[in-house]
Amino acid sequence: MSDKSQEPIHIIGAGLAGAEAAWQIAQLGVRVILHEMRPVRSTPVHQGADFAELVCSNSFRADDAVASAIGILHREMRRLGSLIMACADAHQVPAGGALAVDRLGFASHVTKTIEACPLIEIVRDEVETLPPEDWDQVIVATGPLTSPSLAGALKSLIGEEDLAFFDAIAPIVYRDSIDMSQAWFQSRYDKKGPGGSGADYINCPLDKAQYVAFVEALIAAEKIEFKTFEDTPYFDGCLPIEIMAERGIETLRHGPMKPFGLTNPHAPQVKAYAIVQLRQDNHLGTLYNMVGFQTKLKHAAQVELLRTIPGLEKAQFARLGGLHRNSFLNSPKLLDQMLRLKAAPHLRFAGQITGCEGYVESAAIGLIAGRLAAAERLGLPASLPPATTAIGALLHHITGGHLETIEAGRSSFQPMNVNFGLFPPLLGQIAAPDGKKLRGPDKAAAKKRALSARAGADLDAWLGTLAPLAAE
Repeated sequence: MSDKSQEPIHIIGAGLAGAEAAWQIAQLGVRVILHEMRPVRSTPVHQGADFAELVCSNSFRADDAVASAIGILHREMRRLGSLIMACADAHQVPAGGALAVDRLGFASHVTKTIEACPLIEIVRDEVETLPPEDWDQVIVATGPLTSPSLAGALKSLIGEEDLAFFDAIAPIVYRDSIDMSQAWFQSRYDKKGPGGSGADYINCPLDKAQYVAFVEALIAAEKIEFKTFEDTPYFDGCLPIEIMAERGIETLRHGPMKPFGLTNPHAPQVKAYAIVQLRQDNHLGTLYNMVGFQTKLKHAAQVELLRTIPGLEKAQFARLGGLHRNSFLNSPKLLDQMLRLKAAPHLRFAGQITGCEGYVESAAIGLIAGRLAAAERLGLPASLPPATTAIGALLHHITGGHLETIEAGRSSFQPMNVNFGLFPPLLGQIAAPDGKKLRGPDKAAAKKRALSARAGADLDAWLGTLAPLAAE
Protein backbone atom coordinates (compact mmCIF):
# COMPACT_ATOMS: atom_id res chain seq x y z
CA MET A 1 0.00 0.00 0.00
CA SER A 2 1.10 3.57 -0.61
CA ASP A 3 2.38 5.87 2.14
CA LYS A 4 -0.72 8.01 1.64
CA SER A 5 -3.16 5.17 2.22
CA GLN A 6 -4.51 6.83 5.36
CA GLU A 7 -5.07 10.24 3.75
CA PRO A 8 -8.70 11.12 2.92
CA ILE A 9 -10.22 11.48 -0.52
CA HIS A 10 -12.33 14.64 -0.85
CA ILE A 11 -15.67 14.49 -2.66
CA ILE A 12 -17.48 17.66 -3.69
CA GLY A 13 -21.22 17.10 -3.94
CA ALA A 14 -23.43 14.57 -2.16
CA GLY A 15 -25.92 13.82 -4.90
CA LEU A 16 -26.37 10.34 -6.28
CA ALA A 17 -22.84 10.17 -7.71
CA GLY A 18 -21.08 11.75 -4.75
CA ALA A 19 -22.91 9.66 -2.17
CA GLU A 20 -22.20 6.45 -4.11
CA ALA A 21 -18.53 7.35 -4.56
CA ALA A 22 -18.16 8.08 -0.83
CA TRP A 23 -19.76 4.76 0.09
CA GLN A 24 -17.59 2.74 -2.29
CA ILE A 25 -14.39 4.38 -1.05
CA ALA A 26 -15.30 3.81 2.60
CA GLN A 27 -16.17 0.16 1.96
CA LEU A 28 -12.63 -0.29 0.71
CA GLY A 29 -11.22 1.11 3.94
CA VAL A 30 -10.25 4.61 2.78
CA ARG A 31 -11.27 7.80 4.58
CA VAL A 32 -13.59 10.30 2.85
CA ILE A 33 -14.39 13.94 3.43
CA LEU A 34 -17.73 14.61 1.74
CA HIS A 35 -18.49 18.29 0.99
CA GLU A 36 -22.14 19.27 0.46
CA MET A 37 -23.23 22.92 0.17
CA ARG A 38 -26.88 22.30 1.02
CA PRO A 39 -28.51 23.63 3.20
CA VAL A 40 -25.92 26.42 3.51
CA ARG A 41 -26.54 27.18 -0.17
CA SER A 42 -29.36 25.58 -2.12
CA THR A 43 -30.03 25.23 -5.86
CA PRO A 44 -33.07 26.27 -7.90
CA VAL A 45 -34.39 22.70 -7.91
CA HIS A 46 -33.51 21.07 -4.58
CA GLN A 47 -36.02 21.15 -1.72
CA GLY A 48 -34.13 19.79 1.28
CA ALA A 49 -30.72 18.95 2.70
CA ASP A 50 -30.70 15.16 2.33
CA PHE A 51 -28.10 13.50 0.13
CA ALA A 52 -29.13 11.94 -3.21
CA GLU A 53 -32.32 14.01 -3.42
CA LEU A 54 -34.39 13.10 -6.47
CA VAL A 55 -35.39 16.42 -8.00
CA CYS A 56 -37.37 15.16 -11.00
CA SER A 57 -39.01 11.76 -11.36
CA ASN A 58 -39.00 9.13 -8.62
CA SER A 59 -38.36 6.40 -11.19
CA PHE A 60 -35.12 4.53 -11.79
CA ARG A 61 -36.79 3.22 -14.97
CA ALA A 62 -37.16 -0.39 -16.15
CA ASP A 63 -35.87 -3.08 -13.80
CA ASP A 64 -35.76 -5.81 -16.44
CA ALA A 65 -32.17 -7.03 -16.79
CA VAL A 66 -33.00 -9.01 -19.94
CA ALA A 67 -34.97 -6.56 -22.06
CA SER A 68 -33.54 -3.16 -21.07
CA ALA A 69 -30.10 -1.62 -20.84
CA ILE A 70 -31.01 0.28 -17.67
CA GLY A 71 -32.15 -3.01 -16.13
CA ILE A 72 -28.73 -4.48 -16.88
CA LEU A 73 -27.15 -1.46 -15.19
CA HIS A 74 -29.39 -2.05 -12.15
CA ARG A 75 -28.15 -5.65 -11.99
CA GLU A 76 -24.52 -4.59 -12.24
CA MET A 77 -24.90 -1.89 -9.61
CA ARG A 78 -26.40 -4.39 -7.17
CA ARG A 79 -23.60 -6.82 -7.95
CA LEU A 80 -21.05 -4.09 -7.18
CA GLY A 81 -22.55 -3.30 -3.78
CA SER A 82 -24.23 -0.02 -4.70
CA LEU A 83 -25.64 2.00 -1.81
CA ILE A 84 -27.98 3.85 -4.16
CA MET A 85 -29.51 0.62 -5.46
CA ALA A 86 -29.79 -0.88 -1.97
CA CYS A 87 -31.69 2.18 -0.73
CA ALA A 88 -33.85 2.23 -3.86
CA ASP A 89 -34.79 -1.43 -3.35
CA ALA A 90 -35.61 -0.73 0.31
CA HIS A 91 -38.00 2.11 -0.62
CA GLN A 92 -39.58 0.70 -3.77
CA VAL A 93 -43.14 1.72 -4.61
CA PRO A 94 -45.48 0.03 -7.13
CA ALA A 95 -44.57 1.02 -10.70
CA GLY A 96 -45.21 -1.98 -12.91
CA GLY A 97 -41.96 -3.16 -14.43
CA ALA A 98 -40.06 -0.07 -13.31
CA LEU A 99 -38.11 0.56 -10.13
CA ALA A 100 -39.68 3.63 -8.51
CA VAL A 101 -39.04 4.83 -4.99
CA ASP A 102 -40.50 6.85 -2.16
CA ARG A 103 -38.22 9.78 -2.81
CA LEU A 104 -38.17 11.17 0.75
CA GLY A 105 -37.60 7.78 2.35
CA PHE A 106 -34.92 6.96 -0.20
CA ALA A 107 -32.93 10.19 0.32
CA SER A 108 -33.26 9.92 4.10
CA HIS A 109 -31.97 6.34 4.02
CA VAL A 110 -28.94 7.32 1.89
CA THR A 111 -28.18 10.26 4.21
CA LYS A 112 -28.45 8.28 7.44
CA THR A 113 -26.29 5.47 6.05
CA ILE A 114 -23.57 7.92 5.00
CA GLU A 115 -23.77 9.77 8.33
CA ALA A 116 -23.38 6.51 10.25
CA CYS A 117 -20.24 5.44 8.36
CA PRO A 118 -17.18 6.05 10.56
CA LEU A 119 -14.84 6.56 7.60
CA ILE A 120 -16.92 9.39 6.09
CA GLU A 121 -16.64 12.93 7.45
CA ILE A 122 -19.36 15.32 6.28
CA VAL A 123 -18.67 19.02 5.75
CA ARG A 124 -21.73 21.18 5.10
CA ASP A 125 -20.28 24.13 3.21
CA GLU A 126 -19.79 25.35 -0.34
CA VAL A 127 -16.53 24.70 -2.17
CA GLU A 128 -16.28 27.94 -4.13
CA THR A 129 -12.82 27.62 -5.70
CA LEU A 130 -10.53 24.98 -7.08
CA PRO A 131 -9.52 22.58 -4.29
CA PRO A 132 -6.38 23.53 -2.32
CA GLU A 133 -3.10 21.79 -3.11
CA ASP A 134 -3.20 19.60 0.00
CA TRP A 135 -6.33 17.87 -1.35
CA ASP A 136 -4.30 15.45 -3.43
CA GLN A 137 -7.29 13.34 -4.50
CA VAL A 138 -10.66 14.95 -5.27
CA ILE A 139 -13.86 13.72 -6.91
CA VAL A 140 -16.03 16.50 -8.31
CA ALA A 141 -19.64 15.30 -8.40
CA THR A 142 -21.52 18.59 -8.47
CA GLY A 143 -24.09 17.69 -11.11
CA PRO A 144 -25.62 19.72 -13.92
CA LEU A 145 -26.28 22.72 -11.67
CA THR A 146 -22.75 23.25 -10.39
CA SER A 147 -22.62 26.43 -8.30
CA PRO A 148 -21.60 29.51 -10.31
CA SER A 149 -18.46 30.16 -8.27
CA LEU A 150 -17.08 26.63 -8.64
CA ALA A 151 -18.12 26.52 -12.30
CA GLY A 152 -16.20 29.74 -12.87
CA ALA A 153 -13.12 28.25 -11.22
CA LEU A 154 -13.38 25.15 -13.41
CA LYS A 155 -13.74 27.30 -16.53
CA SER A 156 -10.52 29.08 -15.66
CA LEU A 157 -8.76 25.71 -15.55
CA ILE A 158 -10.21 23.92 -18.57
CA GLY A 159 -11.56 26.72 -20.78
CA GLU A 160 -15.10 27.97 -21.15
CA GLU A 161 -15.75 26.16 -24.42
CA ASP A 162 -15.22 22.78 -22.72
CA LEU A 163 -17.64 23.36 -19.84
CA ALA A 164 -20.99 23.69 -21.58
CA PHE A 165 -23.76 25.76 -20.08
CA PHE A 166 -26.17 25.35 -22.95
CA ASP A 167 -27.16 21.78 -23.61
CA ALA A 168 -28.41 21.52 -27.20
CA ILE A 169 -29.54 17.95 -27.77
CA ALA A 170 -30.78 16.38 -30.99
CA PRO A 171 -32.71 13.09 -31.02
CA ILE A 172 -30.67 9.91 -31.45
CA VAL A 173 -32.10 6.99 -33.44
CA TYR A 174 -31.15 3.34 -33.39
CA ARG A 175 -29.57 2.59 -36.77
CA ASP A 176 -31.42 -0.69 -37.23
CA SER A 177 -34.82 1.02 -36.88
CA ILE A 178 -34.27 3.25 -39.97
CA ASP A 179 -35.97 2.12 -43.18
CA MET A 180 -33.13 2.08 -45.72
CA SER A 181 -35.54 1.28 -48.55
CA GLN A 182 -36.44 4.97 -48.35
CA ALA A 183 -33.25 6.45 -46.85
CA TRP A 184 -29.70 6.22 -48.21
CA PHE A 185 -26.08 6.90 -47.27
CA GLN A 186 -24.40 9.95 -48.81
CA SER A 187 -22.42 13.00 -47.73
CA ARG A 188 -23.39 16.33 -49.24
CA TYR A 189 -21.70 16.65 -52.65
CA ASP A 190 -20.06 13.29 -51.81
CA LYS A 191 -17.52 15.16 -49.72
CA LYS A 192 -15.32 12.79 -47.78
CA GLY A 193 -13.95 15.10 -45.11
CA PRO A 194 -11.56 13.96 -42.35
CA GLY A 195 -11.92 10.22 -41.93
CA GLY A 196 -15.03 10.16 -44.14
CA SER A 197 -16.00 7.97 -47.07
CA GLY A 198 -18.31 10.30 -48.96
CA ALA A 199 -21.28 8.33 -47.66
CA ASP A 200 -21.24 9.31 -43.99
CA TYR A 201 -24.83 10.48 -43.49
CA ILE A 202 -28.19 8.75 -43.66
CA ASN A 203 -30.58 10.90 -45.70
CA CYS A 204 -34.39 10.92 -45.45
CA PRO A 205 -36.18 12.80 -48.29
CA LEU A 206 -39.42 14.80 -48.12
CA ASP A 207 -41.44 16.15 -51.04
CA LYS A 208 -43.00 19.62 -50.83
CA ALA A 209 -46.32 18.46 -49.40
CA GLN A 210 -44.55 16.35 -46.73
CA TYR A 211 -42.25 19.24 -45.87
CA VAL A 212 -45.05 21.80 -45.50
CA ALA A 213 -47.07 19.39 -43.36
CA PHE A 214 -44.00 18.72 -41.21
CA VAL A 215 -43.34 22.44 -40.60
CA GLU A 216 -46.98 23.16 -39.77
CA ALA A 217 -47.13 20.24 -37.34
CA LEU A 218 -43.83 21.32 -35.79
CA ILE A 219 -45.10 24.84 -35.09
CA ALA A 220 -48.34 23.49 -33.62
CA ALA A 221 -46.73 20.78 -31.45
CA GLU A 222 -46.59 20.95 -27.65
CA LYS A 223 -43.37 22.43 -26.29
CA ILE A 224 -41.62 22.48 -22.93
CA GLU A 225 -41.12 25.93 -21.45
CA PHE A 226 -37.86 27.04 -19.90
CA LYS A 227 -37.68 26.88 -16.10
CA THR A 228 -37.00 30.17 -14.34
CA PHE A 229 -33.32 29.38 -13.82
CA GLU A 230 -32.80 28.48 -17.48
CA ASP A 231 -32.23 32.03 -18.58
CA THR A 232 -29.47 31.32 -21.09
CA PRO A 233 -30.45 32.92 -24.41
CA TYR A 234 -30.74 30.93 -27.61
CA PHE A 235 -27.60 30.74 -29.71
CA ASP A 236 -28.05 31.03 -33.48
CA GLY A 237 -25.78 28.00 -33.87
CA CYS A 238 -28.12 25.72 -31.93
CA LEU A 239 -31.61 27.13 -32.35
CA PRO A 240 -34.47 24.71 -31.66
CA ILE A 241 -36.03 23.58 -34.93
CA GLU A 242 -39.40 24.98 -33.87
CA ILE A 243 -37.87 28.45 -33.43
CA MET A 244 -36.36 28.23 -36.92
CA ALA A 245 -39.70 27.09 -38.32
CA GLU A 246 -41.45 30.13 -36.84
CA ARG A 247 -39.13 32.38 -38.85
CA GLY A 248 -40.68 31.29 -42.13
CA ILE A 249 -41.82 28.22 -44.05
CA GLU A 250 -38.57 27.99 -46.04
CA THR A 251 -36.17 28.46 -43.11
CA LEU A 252 -35.64 24.78 -42.29
CA ARG A 253 -35.01 23.72 -45.90
CA HIS A 254 -32.23 26.29 -46.07
CA GLY A 255 -30.92 25.11 -42.69
CA PRO A 256 -30.80 21.59 -41.23
CA MET A 257 -33.22 20.21 -43.86
CA LYS A 258 -31.52 21.58 -46.97
CA PRO A 259 -31.66 19.14 -49.91
CA PHE A 260 -28.69 20.44 -51.87
CA GLY A 261 -25.81 18.20 -52.99
CA LEU A 262 -27.72 14.96 -52.45
CA THR A 263 -29.27 12.48 -54.89
CA ASN A 264 -31.75 9.81 -53.87
CA PRO A 265 -30.63 6.50 -55.46
CA HIS A 266 -34.13 5.08 -54.96
CA ALA A 267 -35.53 7.83 -57.22
CA PRO A 268 -32.59 9.58 -58.95
CA GLN A 269 -34.84 11.60 -61.31
CA VAL A 270 -36.85 13.12 -58.44
CA LYS A 271 -35.39 16.05 -56.55
CA ALA A 272 -36.29 16.05 -52.85
CA TYR A 273 -37.75 19.31 -51.57
CA ALA A 274 -36.11 18.83 -48.15
CA ILE A 275 -33.88 16.22 -46.56
CA VAL A 276 -33.31 15.21 -42.96
CA GLN A 277 -29.77 13.98 -42.31
CA LEU A 278 -28.62 11.63 -39.56
CA ARG A 279 -24.98 11.38 -38.55
CA GLN A 280 -23.24 8.47 -36.86
CA ASP A 281 -23.08 9.15 -33.14
CA ASN A 282 -20.84 6.40 -31.78
CA HIS A 283 -17.90 4.38 -33.01
CA LEU A 284 -19.99 1.24 -33.15
CA GLY A 285 -22.33 2.72 -35.75
CA THR A 286 -25.40 1.60 -33.80
CA LEU A 287 -26.67 5.13 -33.09
CA TYR A 288 -27.35 8.07 -35.42
CA ASN A 289 -28.25 11.60 -34.36
CA MET A 290 -30.60 13.86 -36.29
CA VAL A 291 -28.39 16.69 -37.51
CA GLY A 292 -29.55 20.13 -36.35
CA PHE A 293 -32.73 18.78 -34.74
CA GLN A 294 -32.32 20.11 -31.21
CA THR A 295 -35.80 20.79 -29.92
CA LYS A 296 -37.95 21.76 -26.95
CA LEU A 297 -40.92 19.68 -28.06
CA LYS A 298 -42.46 17.43 -25.46
CA HIS A 299 -41.28 13.86 -25.84
CA ALA A 300 -44.58 12.38 -27.03
CA ALA A 301 -44.91 15.16 -29.59
CA GLN A 302 -41.35 14.52 -30.81
CA VAL A 303 -41.98 10.84 -31.41
CA GLU A 304 -45.24 11.49 -33.25
CA LEU A 305 -43.75 14.23 -35.43
CA LEU A 306 -40.40 12.60 -36.24
CA ARG A 307 -42.09 9.39 -37.32
CA THR A 308 -43.79 11.33 -40.13
CA ILE A 309 -40.37 11.66 -41.83
CA PRO A 310 -39.93 9.09 -44.63
CA GLY A 311 -37.60 6.36 -43.43
CA LEU A 312 -38.28 7.08 -39.75
CA GLU A 313 -41.84 5.74 -39.55
CA LYS A 314 -40.70 2.97 -37.21
CA ALA A 315 -37.80 4.83 -35.63
CA GLN A 316 -36.75 3.83 -32.13
CA PHE A 317 -35.02 6.53 -30.11
CA ALA A 318 -32.06 6.07 -27.81
CA ARG A 319 -32.59 9.66 -26.69
CA LEU A 320 -35.05 12.39 -27.58
CA GLY A 321 -34.11 16.00 -28.17
CA GLY A 322 -33.88 18.84 -25.69
CA LEU A 323 -32.42 22.25 -25.01
CA HIS A 324 -31.80 23.49 -21.49
CA ARG A 325 -29.26 25.13 -19.26
CA ASN A 326 -26.79 22.56 -18.07
CA SER A 327 -23.20 22.04 -17.02
CA PHE A 328 -21.23 19.13 -18.39
CA LEU A 329 -17.64 18.55 -19.40
CA ASN A 330 -16.42 17.76 -22.87
CA SER A 331 -15.31 14.58 -21.15
CA PRO A 332 -13.71 12.65 -24.05
CA LYS A 333 -11.34 15.57 -24.56
CA LEU A 334 -10.74 16.48 -20.93
CA LEU A 335 -10.80 13.21 -18.96
CA ASP A 336 -8.65 10.11 -19.14
CA GLN A 337 -10.07 6.59 -18.90
CA MET A 338 -9.89 6.76 -15.11
CA LEU A 339 -12.14 9.86 -15.09
CA ARG A 340 -9.21 12.09 -14.10
CA LEU A 341 -8.81 15.57 -15.54
CA LYS A 342 -5.86 15.39 -17.91
CA ALA A 343 -4.77 18.93 -17.00
CA ALA A 344 -4.93 18.18 -13.25
CA PRO A 345 -4.97 14.43 -12.56
CA HIS A 346 -5.69 14.87 -8.85
CA LEU A 347 -9.20 15.94 -9.90
CA ARG A 348 -11.56 13.13 -10.85
CA PHE A 349 -15.13 13.76 -12.05
CA ALA A 350 -18.31 11.73 -11.55
CA GLY A 351 -22.03 11.90 -12.21
CA GLN A 352 -23.97 14.10 -14.58
CA ILE A 353 -21.20 16.65 -14.96
CA THR A 354 -19.28 14.00 -16.93
CA GLY A 355 -22.05 13.70 -19.53
CA CYS A 356 -24.26 10.88 -18.38
CA GLU A 357 -28.02 11.25 -17.98
CA GLY A 358 -30.24 9.57 -15.41
CA TYR A 359 -30.20 8.75 -11.72
CA VAL A 360 -28.69 5.28 -12.03
CA GLU A 361 -26.17 6.33 -14.67
CA SER A 362 -24.93 9.14 -12.39
CA ALA A 363 -24.61 6.77 -9.45
CA ALA A 364 -22.85 4.20 -11.65
CA ILE A 365 -20.17 6.66 -12.69
CA GLY A 366 -19.86 7.72 -9.05
CA LEU A 367 -19.37 4.08 -8.11
CA ILE A 368 -16.60 3.59 -10.66
CA ALA A 369 -14.95 6.92 -9.77
CA GLY A 370 -14.94 5.93 -6.11
CA ARG A 371 -13.44 2.52 -6.74
CA LEU A 372 -10.77 3.97 -9.03
CA ALA A 373 -9.89 6.65 -6.47
CA ALA A 374 -9.67 4.06 -3.67
CA ALA A 375 -7.42 1.82 -5.77
CA GLU A 376 -5.13 4.75 -6.47
CA ARG A 377 -5.03 5.73 -2.81
CA LEU A 378 -4.21 2.16 -1.75
CA GLY A 379 -1.52 1.81 -4.40
CA LEU A 380 -3.40 -1.02 -6.09
CA PRO A 381 -3.82 -1.52 -9.84
CA ALA A 382 -7.07 -0.18 -11.20
CA SER A 383 -9.09 -2.10 -13.77
CA LEU A 384 -11.92 -0.78 -15.93
CA PRO A 385 -15.12 -2.80 -16.46
CA PRO A 386 -15.43 -4.36 -19.93
CA ALA A 387 -17.19 -2.23 -22.57
CA THR A 388 -19.59 -5.16 -23.05
CA THR A 389 -21.12 -4.43 -19.63
CA ALA A 390 -23.62 -1.63 -19.13
CA ILE A 391 -21.38 0.28 -16.78
CA GLY A 392 -18.38 -0.23 -19.05
CA ALA A 393 -20.31 0.88 -22.14
CA LEU A 394 -21.45 4.04 -20.34
CA LEU A 395 -17.93 4.78 -19.13
CA HIS A 396 -16.57 4.28 -22.65
CA HIS A 397 -19.12 6.74 -24.03
CA ILE A 398 -18.00 9.35 -21.51
CA THR A 399 -14.25 8.91 -21.92
CA GLY A 400 -13.92 8.16 -25.60
CA GLY A 401 -16.90 6.62 -27.37
CA HIS A 402 -17.90 9.83 -29.15
CA LEU A 403 -17.23 10.96 -32.70
CA GLU A 404 -15.80 14.22 -33.93
CA THR A 405 -18.00 16.32 -36.14
CA ILE A 406 -16.64 17.44 -39.49
CA GLU A 407 -17.28 21.09 -38.74
CA ALA A 408 -14.07 22.59 -37.33
CA GLY A 409 -13.24 19.37 -35.48
CA ARG A 410 -15.64 20.18 -32.65
CA SER A 411 -16.72 17.34 -30.42
CA SER A 412 -20.16 15.82 -30.95
CA PHE A 413 -20.21 14.59 -27.36
CA GLN A 414 -23.56 15.04 -25.61
CA PRO A 415 -25.10 13.64 -22.40
CA MET A 416 -26.54 10.15 -22.78
CA ASN A 417 -28.60 7.57 -20.89
CA VAL A 418 -27.36 4.00 -20.99
CA ASN A 419 -28.86 2.15 -23.97
CA PHE A 420 -28.16 -0.89 -26.10
CA GLY A 421 -26.66 1.29 -28.82
CA LEU A 422 -23.64 1.88 -26.56
CA PHE A 423 -22.86 -1.85 -26.34
CA PRO A 424 -20.39 -3.39 -28.82
CA PRO A 425 -22.24 -5.44 -31.45
CA LEU A 426 -22.67 -9.17 -31.02
CA LEU A 427 -20.53 -11.43 -33.18
CA GLY A 428 -22.36 -13.64 -35.64
CA GLN A 429 -26.04 -13.97 -36.51
CA ILE A 430 -28.79 -14.40 -33.95
CA ALA A 431 -30.90 -17.44 -34.74
CA ALA A 432 -33.86 -19.22 -33.19
CA PRO A 433 -33.25 -22.49 -31.29
CA ASP A 434 -34.29 -24.40 -34.45
CA GLY A 435 -31.66 -22.51 -36.46
CA LYS A 436 -34.10 -20.37 -38.42
CA LYS A 437 -33.29 -16.72 -39.01
CA LEU A 438 -35.14 -14.38 -36.69
CA ARG A 439 -36.91 -11.25 -37.90
CA GLY A 440 -38.67 -8.20 -36.48
CA PRO A 441 -39.61 -8.20 -32.77
CA ASP A 442 -38.33 -11.75 -32.25
CA LYS A 443 -34.89 -10.76 -33.51
CA ALA A 444 -34.83 -7.61 -31.37
CA ALA A 445 -35.80 -9.56 -28.24
CA ALA A 446 -33.19 -12.26 -28.92
CA LYS A 447 -30.53 -9.61 -29.45
CA LYS A 448 -31.31 -8.01 -26.08
CA ARG A 449 -31.18 -11.39 -24.34
CA ALA A 450 -27.80 -12.09 -25.91
CA LEU A 451 -26.40 -8.68 -24.95
CA SER A 452 -27.66 -9.15 -21.39
CA ALA A 453 -26.14 -12.62 -21.10
CA ARG A 454 -22.80 -11.41 -22.45
CA ALA A 455 -22.80 -8.44 -20.06
CA GLY A 456 -23.48 -10.67 -17.07
CA ALA A 457 -20.77 -13.17 -17.96
CA ASP A 458 -18.20 -10.47 -18.68
CA LEU A 459 -18.96 -8.61 -15.44
CA ASP A 460 -18.48 -11.81 -13.43
CA ALA A 461 -15.19 -12.50 -15.22
CA TRP A 462 -14.02 -8.94 -14.55
CA LEU A 463 -14.94 -9.11 -10.87
CA GLY A 464 -12.95 -12.31 -10.58
CA THR A 465 -9.81 -10.41 -11.55
CA LEU A 466 -10.18 -7.62 -9.00
CA ALA A 467 -9.32 -9.50 -5.82
CA PRO A 468 -9.20 -6.77 -3.10
CA LEU A 469 -11.52 -4.45 -5.06
CA ALA A 470 -14.15 -7.04 -5.99
CA ALA A 471 -17.67 -6.66 -4.60
CA GLU A 472 -18.74 -9.16 -1.98
